[in-house]
Amino acid sequence: MALFLFLFLIGCEKANEVENPAPDSPFLVILGTAQDAGYPQAGYQDEWKAIDLGQRKPLYTVALGLVDPKNNIRYLFEATPDFKEQLQMLDEVSTTDNYPFDGIFLTHAHIGHYAGLMHLGKEVMGTSSVPVFAMPKMKTFLEENGPWSQLVKLNNISLKPTQDSTLLELSGGISVMPFTVPHRDEYSETVGYKIQVQNQSVVFIPDIDKWNKWDVDIREVVKANDLILIDASFYQDGELKGRDMSLIPHPFTKESMELFKDLSEADKTKVYFIHANHTNPILDINSAEYEEVIKVGFHIAEQGQIFSFDQ
Repeated sequence: MALFLFLFLIGCEKANEVENPAPDSPFLVILGTAQDAGYPQAGYQDEWKAIDLGQRKPLYTVALGLVDPKNNIRYLFEATPDFKEQLQMLDEVSTTDNYPFDGIFLTHAHIGHYAGLMHLGKEVMGTSSVPVFAMPKMKTFLEENGPWSQLVKLNNISLKPTQDSTLLELSGGISVMPFTVPHRDEYSETVGYKIQVQNQSVVFIPDIDKWNKWDVDIREVVKANDLILIDASFYQDGELKGRDMSLIPHPFTKESMELFKDLSEADKTKVYFIHANHTNPILDINSAEYEEVIKVGFHIAEQGQIFSFDQ
């Protein structure tokens, strides 16, 4: 069964431009592709200059939108520092009776993945009971630490507890399952998500430590699902000058490609690299590294990209 009715693979001209989705099918939209600090990053003047010169485009922090247009429902995966821009992106292609979202799913308590919740508070939107799905430690972190605890106290958000590998049935044949992955968990556990629409599945793992630290074979995950969006923080060792990268143990993009080299061509096409640090050259579609990833059969997620599900 073909997973997608169509696939938008061309980078958008504007940072917040989204391809028009199919009118009735559920769809995913990529709302950001960069690591927690986005691109350009604070203080990196060469990156800001590249934007000014039109050589690069701004990229938001990793987030997904999941939309069910028939039932007028939409969900957000990750509440990033680019929340307002990403909400606007979704507003341009979807609606909901429970504005701004019917639910927000968080992966963990690092700034690029939850800090956008601040926009729901009284200083900004002043929302009422927006469902926020969180694992036990993440839930406790939000309840016990300000300013997030104020969101709970004022009922701007309604925390919905989730459990490892426990399926959540949503509307319209959509289900979501969080699963824990190894990562530096100073404030909360870290999860990926399996998103299922009817019998089609997407796996989203924006943050994880080296693949061999996980008790699951990621190659089997690729084979068993229809689309995989995985952590590509750094391209290769030595990318961060003057820093010991063993202390930041994300799987390098090159490591993942080597691990996946014996997958079938069909399975390779399921793999989309996402959550790239501002130093990772795959964020530049004109780089040799970007071309290398594409040449060997993988994909790099594009901001504004749409994946529509069959029905």
